[in-house]
Amino acid sequence: MHRFVRPLALTVLAMCCGAALAAAPADQVPHGTLPRWAVPESYQLSFKVDPKQQDYSGTTTIKVDLKQAADHLWLDGRDLNVSKVTITDASGHAHDGKYVAVAPNEGVSRIDFGSTLKPQPLTLAIEYTAPLNQQLQGLYKVSHAGVPYAMTQMEPISARYAFPGFDEPGFKTPYDISLTIPSDVTAVANTKQISETAAGAGWKTLTFAKTQPLPTYLVAFAVGPWDIVNGPDIAPDDYRTEVLPLRGIAAHGEGHRMQHVLSETPSIIHTLENYYGFGYPFGKLDLLAAPDFSAGAMENPGLVTFRDWLLLLDPDSPAKYVRGSFNVTAHELAHQWTGDTVTLAWWNDIWLNEAFATWMQQKVTMKVHPEYRADLDRISGAEGAMHNDSLTSARQIRQPITGNGDIETAFDGITYQKGAAVLGMFEGYVGEDTFQKGMRAYIQAHKFGNATADDLVGAIATAANQGPTFKHAFNSFLNQSGVPYVQTRLEQKGGKTILHLSQDRYLPVGSTGDANRVWGIPVCVRYATGDGTKQSCELLDKPTGTMVLADASTPTWVMPNANARGYYRFNLSKQEWADLTQHVAALSDTEQLAYADSIDAGFRHGDLNAGDAMAALKPLTGVTTREVVVAPLETIKWIYRNEAVTDAQQTNVVAWVKDAYMPRMEQLGYQRKPGEADGDSLLRSTLASALALDFKLPEVRAALLKQGDAALAKKADGHLNLTAADPDLLGVALAVAVQERGEPALDALIAELPQTTDPALRNAMLDGLSATDTPALADKARDFSLSKQVKVGEMAAILRGNHDTSAARDALWHWFTGHYDQVVARTGSFAGGRLPALAGGGGCSKAEADRLQAYFEPRLKDVTGADRGLAQTREQTLLCAALKAKQDPSKI
Repeated sequence: MHRFVRPLALTVLAMCCGAALAAAPADQVPHGTLPRWAVPESYQLSFKVDPKQQDYSGTTTIKVDLKQAADHLWLDGRDLNVSKVTITDASGHAHDGKYVAVAPNEGVSRIDFGSTLKPQPLTLAIEYTAPLNQQLQGLYKVSHAGVPYAMTQMEPISARYAFPGFDEPGFKTPYDISLTIPSDVTAVANTKQISETAAGAGWKTLTFAKTQPLPTYLVAFAVGPWDIVNGPDIAPDDYRTEVLPLRGIAAHGEGHRMQHVLSETPSIIHTLENYYGFGYPFGKLDLLAAPDFSAGAMENPGLVTFRDWLLLLDPDSPAKYVRGSFNVTAHELAHQWTGDTVTLAWWNDIWLNEAFATWMQQKVTMKVHPEYRADLDRISGAEGAMHNDSLTSARQIRQPITGNGDIETAFDGITYQKGAAVLGMFEGYVGEDTFQKGMRAYIQAHKFGNATADDLVGAIATAANQGPTFKHAFNSFLNQSGVPYVQTRLEQKGGKTILHLSQDRYLPVGSTGDANRVWGIPVCVRYATGDGTKQSCELLDKPTGTMVLADASTPTWVMPNANARGYYRFNLSKQEWADLTQHVAALSDTEQLAYADSIDAGFRHGDLNAGDAMAALKPLTGVTTREVVVAPLETIKWIYRNEAVTDAQQTNVVAWVKDAYMPRMEQLGYQRKPGEADGDSLLRSTLASALALDFKLPEVRAALLKQGDAALAKKADGHLNLTAADPDLLGVALAVAVQERGEPALDALIAELPQTTDPALRNAMLDGLSATDTPALADKARDFSLSKQVKVGEMAAILRGNHDTSAARDALWHWFTGHYDQVVARTGSFAGGRLPALAGGGGCSKAEADRLQAYFEPRLKDVTGADRGLAQTREQTLLCAALKAKQDPSKI
């Protein structure tokens, strides 16, 4: 479905006044937030839904406070067939109104009153029908094992597909929801069901308790033959006096697989309640495994929805799914406080939801499962965000909203990972207890209402007894894009060791950006003393600064990002890099990750050649921490794919890889060992994938091919024997099998996928389908992705596939441009910003950048968010080409 971008101003339409009964002045279609002279106060939502049908019907009743004389009001609605509008005024008089879809492709509508009404409370009743959406937004239809279900996904601006309303986060009201559904299915919603009544032959009506004040994007319900599994009740605590009932909701036949996540949930809730000093306020908690879903999960209060593989776990589920299940559950439940209890006022502050949930998820995980090392995940996530933040086209954390595309594309690494890293940095600066005090005050001050960044920063500043300097420093990370690049230089002067600091914006080779930028950076460094190490911190809020390193040894080494708490990259002189590399074993594993990132940054900045980078990264591959061991891989992959042009150069890179990783791979083996730590399972999976698929090591491929062949062998019932492979290696084993066995292997997966409901097995088969390196077979897999046998949420996994070589990217480009309309028609607005990367990601030449621009530029008006996706994918392609031209492959 095509989406049209509408410009959104940041200001609300001016409100005009006049005599009480005078005609309201003519106004324009609202560009941005709806005008505040008509404010919703409550909703009654009634739906009649049969998932077997293509359409549903509904009646939306909204109590509205009309604050000025007007003959109409504005609201949101899209693809709704409105049959009747009834307006009831303050005196109880009812008359017909008219619903006009003024901008139907944008979802902006008008209710005409028929005459000018004075300011007063009104009740609108809107009757309509609408299609069950096919693109995973609004109220949409999905199937599991051939059985249809209907469920919702409203965020960010898809509630307007499900019902007419004021579809923006600044309007929070209570909702009364009732669902009329077939008698043989059930339904769940945000709140507890309070009644069930017969509604004619074959139908029943379920009524649910009134919600807390919510924005439209948090309204949720689901209809179908769901399994409903009771979890352990969550006991009262110091902040909640009532037992909290917990349930798992899954497609029919899958409910028994939710026991693991249900057993983990109470500890998450208690940890969050203890941190915020505020009890979970939504009465009940259901976790729903969605058969198909556009996002990873959604924090609807009382009814949290997830991709099914995050909740449906078995004893032999891949380790990455078990960890992912806990992390994502912690993230979504953290939203119950930041996002649901306190909601952003407008979409420029979506970071108040997502950055805080990401940051809090890591705190919960460190508390409940310290062995998962969420502190390292935080650093890896921040470093991933830095790659995007190095682009001149990068978003700010608080990005001004200039179009619907800015809303749709705000859910990215800048909002989540950069935002969380900035929170962690300033938490470290003021102290964890002080930061917690500020967060508790913020929640209490804005509970069941809305807040802005100023509210949050102000609460932290007050708790920390900080003034304008602190606020300016915090806001310098919120209101400008980019990664600070801190450069250090040691000097011995007057018997003191002085560290000179300077900052500008990190820009990779080929960037056209302006490096002249200043942040308020809490810089903390670790350095060597005579008997160990010390740490020193300063707020660097000018282009340059100095720091005296008390008791520093002579000579000393300096780690410019102590504990990796800072959101910045660093650079040192050549000698200081050598000293730090020599002492890398003395760094904490968090600091080793920051070291690896800054080596990569120096390479992409042009300060280090490939040989220097490979030498500096090599010591990390021998440490014990999994995340550090694999940290060099992305840099080495880039060198191998893009810089190593001769056989000799590629041989040198492969020799580095074999020396660094094969001993560990051989130690781990190719099968999970009884009782092994899940970190070993994760390391095995990461190394096997890199060594087999990226560096094509024959011995690794041979071992995986055995498992792939076994998995592709048919059992007596005619199905593939997918459990024959190690569960953590099944995906990469199938990928190797497809590459080695060709079309028979691909055809076997195409035949099996529609017959398989297990989400982990489906994901592994998608890995195999996307791995083929033969253009004709890749086209066959992509053709298959357009069929209904592949879920909408699975489609991109096949399309993005193998794009490591220019030939593979050319084949993908040819297919994509030939099937563009079909791809767009099958995906919803959530995919618009990703289309350019889907078609042209991984490019490394000006020619690829130019064809991307030429193809997408005339199509930008039709697909929401594609403008940002185009700008970023094109810039990444040009930067890759510039780095390739800059680096000397003879240094490998």
